Amino acid sequence: MPRARKTQVSLTDTPYYHCVSRCVRRTFLCGKDPLTGQCYEHRRGWIERRLLFLAKVFAIDVCAYAVMSNHTHVVLHVDEDKTKGWSQEAVITRWHQVCKGNYLSNTWLDENQRSHMDKAQLKAVARIAEEWRKRLHDISWFMRLLNEPIARKANEEDGCTGRFWEGRFKSQALLDEAALAACMAYVDLNPVRAGIATTPETSAYTSIKKRAKAAKSSYQPTSLLPFVGNPRANMPKGLPFVFTDYLLLVDETGRAMRHGKWGRISDNARNIVARLGLSEENWLELTSQLERNFSGAIGKEHLLREYHQHIGQQRTHGVSVSRRLLHAA
Repeated sequence: MPRARKTQVSLTDTPYYHCVSRCVRRTFLCGKDPLTGQCYEHRRGWIERRLLFLAKVFAIDVCAYAVMSNHTHVVLHVDEDKTKGWSQEAVITRWHQVCKGNYLSNTWLDENQRSHMDKAQLKAVARIAEEWRKRLHDISWFMRLLNEPIARKANEEDGCTGRFWEGRFKSQALLDEAALAACMAYVDLNPVRAGIATTPETSAYTSIKKRAKAAKSSYQPTSLLPFVGNPRANMPKGLPFVFTDYLLLVDETGRAMRHGKWGRISDNARNIVARLGLSEENWLELTSQLERNFSGAIGKEHLLREYHQHIGQQRTHGVSVSRRLLHAA
């Protein structure tokens, strides 16, 4: 029986999560339907714009994403501490950007009307704001407010009703740097692996294309969580890798995978794989078959055991494949 989403998220163990949403009824999110010939390519823009907009509103950063023909991949970073620094006004204002709010919250935002509110109403607003503060770093609410508007627009365009997405999105906790790097590369290389792009930087509506374009001008896109270099003391918020190393690694991995065989990652790209403690063969398998190998959380064995203990599961899933793929090279 599926577990409640909140019991699968343990911010004590990791702030990083890989989420996948899939369409139902053989629905196309984007691309061209080979049976009807109808093109849905414009829907890619819908979800990319919505995703990056929500990242500005929520205390949730986007690390990687790929919009495919009938599903989407996103790697998210939850910044719970960020919400703690927001004022009540900031919380309400942010929530009103994605939802209408209610009579009390709209009244409170109007300074002229706020002065006429009684103590009970003010306490109610404070209570509501605290609930919204929690939602603004909640992956379930993020994915809900990402998917619902897309479903409504697609159903309206298709002239139908009913589900557009599967009832539950898939969520995987990424418990260490190796899991994070492998999952990001897996997501960034999805279009190449599916044969709808020849190189990572030409794959439309993906984070890797956005990052590669920005790299040409020597900057990182502000809409995505930045790379801040290898782990060190007083490390700023961001991805724990060197930006150029990761881009090179994805490119070399894509070349190896696209040839349909275990290729050799170049010596220039190998330094990040070596730092993560992986063999090149295991890296290639992780970045090409990540979802097939791991149905749940991803990480080294001791981290998996700790994570499952924290979420209240007696049985630790994924131990054997973790031992095989994430052991020290």
